[in-house]
Amino acid sequence: MPKSIYVYTDPTITTSADGDTPFGLYDADETFVSESVEVCKYVARKMGHPVMQLEIPSSSMYACFEEAVSDYSTYINNYNIRNWMWEHYGNSERISGSDAGSTGSHNPIKPGGGAAVYLSDKYGTQAGVGGEATLHTGSITLSEKQVYDIPTEASFSNASHSNKRIEVQTMFNYGPSAVTRFYDPFAGSFEQRNMLDNFGMGNVAPAVSFILRPIYQDVTRAQAIETNDKIRKAQFSFELVNNKLRLFPIPQAKDVGDKVWFQYYVREEKNSLSSTYTTGKTTDPSNVPYKFITYNEINSVGRQWIRRYTLALSKELLGIVRSKYSSMPIPNGEVSLDGEALKAEGREEKNMLIEELKLFLESVSITAKAEMEATEAAANSAVLGRTPLKIYIG
Repeated sequence: MPKSIYVYTDPTITTSADGDTPFGLYDADETFVSESVEVCKYVARKMGHPVMQLEIPSSSMYACFEEAVSDYSTYINNYNIRNWMWEHYGNSERISGSDAGSTGSHNPIKPGGGAAVYLSDKYGTQAGVGGEATLHTGSITLSEKQVYDIPTEASFSNASHSNKRIEVQTMFNYGPSAVTRFYDPFAGSFEQRNMLDNFGMGNVAPAVSFILRPIYQDVTRAQAIETNDKIRKAQFSFELVNNKLRLFPIPQAKDVGDKVWFQYYVREEKNSLSSTYTTGKTTDPSNVPYKFITYNEINSVGRQWIRRYTLALSKELLGIVRSKYSSMPIPNGEVSLDGEALKAEGREEKNMLIEELKLFLESVSITAKAEMEATEAAANSAVLGRTPLKIYIG
């Protein structure tokens, strides 16, 4: 094999990167293939060609070009994952592999709570304030005793729940409607109020007065009365231990035959929801739906970064080649090679470009945006604080 194959010569469109890159990630991207020739020439000129001979072929520069696009895409995708990971969590379809295709990379995210909503459902279920578990209803017929055995004495909305562990959330008992409290409970004679009390209507006043007011005031007042009665004047309170329901106070003869209704969760239904696993969904940064961004979807700012990064990679590669020997013989002497210097220069430029890109991405992150808005709000507040107030004379 002739040595010239390992020396750089200007490529043409017929010898472009198509099919000549290690992974072929962007071979289907016509923009990448066509620009690979220009990028190759740009890198060669920056390293001294044609004045100086370069001991790497154009195919090696194509490999550096492919790596530069992939590294740029990786940093952009890491930025997106850091900002939007919890929006994808448990919702978006996960991916595997490392193909190019821009899946998710250029799709705008509409914040929807993501993991916060998912976790709130679970916590809501456990706290009994929402979530995904079904809240069932049941009842107990009262007798003159304090303790009731739930499995044998209660009626359930689902008969199969009689032999399962339950968690009672709320108990209800019938009482006068809140609307009766709108009337003056002290109107009328003692005998009238005593008679109404004997019929379980002690809150109803014999005197009725109507006042013209907006309907929302009536609704608000009724809600306040019902909340007050539930918290401060509930007829029964309870405790549940080992499916034994204990009522306070002990039901009396006048309560026998009445029903006490309750809402409950079946413990195994409630707990099973907190330990379910969803397959095929995003669970961690390794399967967030981002792929390598295709070159034709990268703007001019990103492409310039890629060209400079390709140059840095090519310098490092040429330095590795030249570092095989520290010098080479020439007539009447030898010449020292600059392999180590090229490697150091290429790595320094690489690190500089990476740091530059990271700083930029950090400056446009969601956190930076929030900090900027907070600073702007503080500045506006300071300006408004120095603005004199109007003087009103009247």
